[in-house]
Amino acid sequence: MASESLQIGPFQGAKGQMTLPGSKSISNRALLLAALASGTTTLKQLLDADDTQVMRNALRQLGVKVEDHGRDCEVTGCAGIFPVKHADLFMGNAGTAIRPLTAALVMQEGKYRLSGVPRMHERPIGDLVDGLQQIGAQITYEQAVGYPPIQIHAARVAPPEVIRVRGDVSSQFLTALLMALPLVTRKPIQIEVIGELISRPYINITIQLMAQFGVKVKNPTPHQFVIAPTQTGAVYKSPQTLWVEGDASSASYFLAAGVLGRGPVRVLGVGKNSIQGDIAFADAIEQMGARVLRGDDFLETCGVNHLDGMLRGITIDCTTIPDAAMTLAVMALFAQGKTRLEKIASWRVKETDRIAAMATELRKLGAVVHEGDDFIEIHPLSNGQWQTPPMGIDTYDDHRMAMCFSLAAFGPKPIVINDPLCVAKTFPHYFSELARIAN
Repeated sequence: MASESLQIGPFQGAKGQMTLPGSKSISNRALLLAALASGTTTLKQLLDADDTQVMRNALRQLGVKVEDHGRDCEVTGCAGIFPVKHADLFMGNAGTAIRPLTAALVMQEGKYRLSGVPRMHERPIGDLVDGLQQIGAQITYEQAVGYPPIQIHAARVAPPEVIRVRGDVSSQFLTALLMALPLVTRKPIQIEVIGELISRPYINITIQLMAQFGVKVKNPTPHQFVIAPTQTGAVYKSPQTLWVEGDASSASYFLAAGVLGRGPVRVLGVGKNSIQGDIAFADAIEQMGARVLRGDDFLETCGVNHLDGMLRGITIDCTTIPDAAMTLAVMALFAQGKTRLEKIASWRVKETDRIAAMATELRKLGAVVHEGDDFIEIHPLSNGQWQTPPMGIDTYDDHRMAMCFSLAAFGPKPIVINDPLCVAKTFPHYFSELARIAN
């Protein structure tokens, strides 16, 4: 595969099965919790990609023993106290790494600097910093206020009974506080979310993983989270072994391929009882008419239920599936009637401005697209309307742009994907896996 561009399709069908890489969201949370726990944790089927390597390298810089063994990783925890008290950490463009790690570092009474790629310096962190300052954190911005790079200064923190944080920009701010606050308190502490809490399923992942490491979080109201005190001296305690689910966001591309290519395509590693919110993508494509089979450790798609073989456009609230909703946007090209994706404001602050990027690239293919602050509306293409962009589909250094637009190759013309190697962020072997099932 060339690093500059890749031509794929047109695909006539898709058939087979594939095993998903581990979930990025679970992997980076599990790495940090294992590092903060007492004891050694073996993380099975951990994602090996750019974002998780960023977290592993940062933890190693902080003095944590992290050993890779094939698809598994062994982490020897530091019982809440990082051995290294001064570090300059490069976090790439990994939001799931920089935000929780920032909160954990505030609790260390050390001096740390966190930076990333240029796009990371455009992704907000101010709401998290505001929450951490409520407990006495000393954090300064090097450039724009509210954005990395940041410097954490040594300070003794003292959590109040209630901490308030906004939830309408990124759920990762709440996740960061939930994971870090048990390190500095032995009494119940309450976090109150101000405004709407987006991407709530990711908070459920955080809470379930914390419970596996011995810390319980209660959620008595939709905007109130209470961290219960631990019964032992150790805050987090290793569960010894933790299995990482396959990535439900990545599953969406292959499930879509099984619909557009008439399948069957079976995706292994995530099933009907997944703790990931993006599992609801299967419900969304069923609304469009897709045939979906669910098992304990697999999902399978096989074409469309409608007699005409056509998907139907839908209007859907995407609050619970912010990443997988991008896949719906490309599938909308193949539907009858328009598709409207709502409550996707978080797309604006991801690896790129995904609403603007999605609209731009869909229009290159010939689609009529309307966009707003928190929605995108896509009209389908007939065979005669498909266009071949002479300069290819741009991916904006965004792995999900590359993966979801690969599905346009099920249309009548080949597709050129620019910078296909950006998929290394979460799924380094994506295009070879797609080539194995699509024909």
